[in-house]
Amino acid sequence: MAILVIILSVLLCAFVIASILLYLNYKKVKDTHGDTNRKMYELAILKELGERIGYSLDVGQIVDIITGSLHQFIDYSVVSYMLLQPEQIVFKAHLERSVSERFIKDVRTRMLNSLAALLEKDFSQTHVDEVITGAIIEDDASLTVQSFFNIPLVIGDKVVGVLTVADVKPGLYRDEEMTILYKITQQASQAVTRLENVVQTEQRKLNSMVESITEGVIMTDQDYRLVVINPTAKNILHLNDKDSITIFDVMTSLNNAFDLKEKLEESIKLDKIGTIDEIVIDDKFFQVTIAPVKSALAAGELGVLGGVAIFHDITQDKKLEQLREDYTAMMVHELRSPLNNILRMIEAINDVKLQVTPEQRNEFMDLIYENSGDMLSLVNDLLDAAKIEAGQFTVEKKPQDLKPIINDRVDFFKTQADKDNITLSVNYDSATPGSLNFDERKVTQVLNNYLSNAIKYTSPGGKITLDVITVAKDQIFSGVVEQTKPAWLIDKSDSQLSGLTNAIVVGVTDTGEGIPAEVIPQLFQKFSQAKGSGEKKGIKGTGLGLVIVKGIIKAHGGVVGVASKEGEGSTFYFTLPLD
Repeated sequence: MAILVIILSVLLCAFVIASILLYLNYKKVKDTHGDTNRKMYELAILKELGERIGYSLDVGQIVDIITGSLHQFIDYSVVSYMLLQPEQIVFKAHLERSVSERFIKDVRTRMLNSLAALLEKDFSQTHVDEVITGAIIEDDASLTVQSFFNIPLVIGDKVVGVLTVADVKPGLYRDEEMTILYKITQQASQAVTRLENVVQTEQRKLNSMVESITEGVIMTDQDYRLVVINPTAKNILHLNDKDSITIFDVMTSLNNAFDLKEKLEESIKLDKIGTIDEIVIDDKFFQVTIAPVKSALAAGELGVLGGVAIFHDITQDKKLEQLREDYTAMMVHELRSPLNNILRMIEAINDVKLQVTPEQRNEFMDLIYENSGDMLSLVNDLLDAAKIEAGQFTVEKKPQDLKPIINDRVDFFKTQADKDNITLSVNYDSATPGSLNFDERKVTQVLNNYLSNAIKYTSPGGKITLDVITVAKDQIFSGVVEQTKPAWLIDKSDSQLSGLTNAIVVGVTDTGEGIPAEVIPQLFQKFSQAKGSGEKKGIKGTGLGLVIVKGIIKAHGGVVGVASKEGEGSTFYFTLPLD
């Protein structure tokens, strides 16, 4: 009996030991199986991310892939994420099991608080765009958050959102689950960061290429994120001092001139090029072209990568268009007036009822001749200006003395100057040559323009002086000016004259009201006229005189220019080569 008891005791001990060993082995296999499952999930999710994301920079798509298969690895009631957008926060929650509205609100609040703590920013006034999917929402107030953990979503060194897992059961999550989920999101973030670095590098290259483009260039991807905005576009939209520019910054700067995002969307979806003929930004006019940006794909197809908006400054074109309209109206008036006069005088001569006397007939004929001459001069100006613009203007130069021509013009205009109580004089330096190679008729036209303008813009009691100085081959302009001291306003350092040699300079100086600095660059340009006392005298012009003067002197190999001081007067000059 004692032996039986001993045998039974031994067997019982062996059974207990075997049971313990079996349990330990089972626990080890179970833990290994759990680790294997976690490892398999990690590999599977990373493989899926690699296959489905490709070259996408859409963080929402990446998190959707992670959360979509999370139930295979971890138990939860709700998995959700929050992503920061330029104007709002996107909150997306997937309900694996039914929870209460209170549960969802608690999760949303915790996530907002987590974002606020990570970024040290208040989001209480930020709009939250909410999307709820999965199971239905119940009214059970007992379904509250008992287990919960957050994982920050980081791209580069910037927090872009948070990923959250929550459950109604307490004490559910262990370090292993949190660690593997953190590892997966971290690896996905690193992949996106690397891709963003590549994109930013390419963007910098593209920006460098478009920096020199005079048009403003704004390029976006298909999600309307800015890929390129060149310095010209930044300057147009006053965004030079802003570091990180979004499509919303651009739209704000456009100040409702047009909806850029809407136009880009239309261009990308319909695959068409659109043009906005005219918008106004800060008193400047722009024409905007919007087009899809395409890239070659496989099989020779083109894929749309995004859209581009090109801002072309048409301000000068608009000004020129207005000048042309004003000029055309003025020309019509200038031609209509003498034509009407000629018509009326011819009618008067032919009207037997008026019984025009021979003296009246001669007077009418003189007036017809005078008005015809005015029209002919106007037409000649138009033809000369057209030839100059077409590069077909020519002069017929021959050796002759310039002094008699200048003296003749001074004597001619002296009558008008005396009538207006203006002193008109001429000065020559001792080196003025007796023979010069030039076109007498064309240079006379230049002198007529300068002298008539001087009288036109000089008030009674003023003075007009014509100075001629000679710069020989072995001299320089500034040195001759120091010796001769002409009565003009030209600076010795004038860029056109400072290095001048072997030429004569003719300057017509008046003591009129002067020309504003901002107007001077417009002179010698087509359709431009200085405004001033000439209008008070009732004298009009075509605005072509100085253009023709410039063309004549350029054809002679010389230059034209002006120096002026408001309240003191102006000096218009031209040069002729001595050779």
